[in-house]
Amino acid sequence: MVDGLRLGIDMDGVIADFNAGWTWRYNRDFPGRVPREPTSDDVQEWDAPVGLTHFTTMGQFWNWARTCAEGRSLFYGLDPYPGAIEALHKLHDDGHEIVIVTTKPRFAIKDTHAWLRTHDVPAGEVHIVNDKTRVDCDVYLDDADHNVRDLVLGRPRAVTCRYVRPWNSPVPGALDVEEWDDFIVAVETLQQTRS
Repeated sequence: MVDGLRLGIDMDGVIADFNAGWTWRYNRDFPGRVPREPTSDDVQEWDAPVGLTHFTTMGQFWNWARTCAEGRSLFYGLDPYPGAIEALHKLHDDGHEIVIVTTKPRFAIKDTHAWLRTHDVPAGEVHIVNDKTRVDCDVYLDDADHNVRDLVLGRPRAVTCRYVRPWNSPVPGALDVEEWDDFIVAVETLQQTRS
């Protein structure tokens, strides 16, 4: 039996649909505030709320996000991407260690842990950090260009996967995955090469 791998998995934009969550709540809370209501399909860049809403800074956006999910933070009210939770369970059942490696504002820490419990994410560890290279894993999956670049450079022995999204770009040294099935295949392939 081959030992499982430590899989460092990001949350927002990978497991949880951050953009669908904030655009729906924004349109609910601020109807008619901008000429056209934003949708998750409009998010084509990092920090998109500044260009798509009436917020002029990300600080204003985060102030609203503190309680926009029925009194809890936005991070509590997000839906998982289709297939994400099932894929994590498959990877866990195959003997891999699920390690959540995410960055959150301080106000969202409690809601992040609650979200993981509510959605039955089979995580053995949860790390809420700004520098994801501090968490040692065999494989990483992230959607933020800056995190993917940092992981490729800071963890050269690991495989870093970029979850392809409209708001990110290819990063030299990273493996692109477009859906959870691609990530599962990448993990299985890496495990076989290490056996």
